[in-house]
Amino acid sequence: MIARFLPLADVAEMLAISSAQAYALVRSGDLPAIKVGGRGQWRVEESVLEAFIARMYEQTARETGHHHTAR
Repeated sequence: MIARFLPLADVAEMLAISSAQAYALVRSGDLPAIKVGGRGQWRVEESVLEAFIARMYEQTARETGHHHTAR
């Protein structure tokens, strides 16, 4: 079974950024996440991460004039 929610460490790895950068995306609200468990571990729903990536492609295309074709 594939996990529905990803820990920030996995999100960071998938985006090739540091854990601190992933946390900053969550704290700023750019990447919606939830806190779960007794110690408040952050989790990002996989579909939310995919939507975030798509938004970043769209934003980059607008800023650069280049368009990305999904694989």
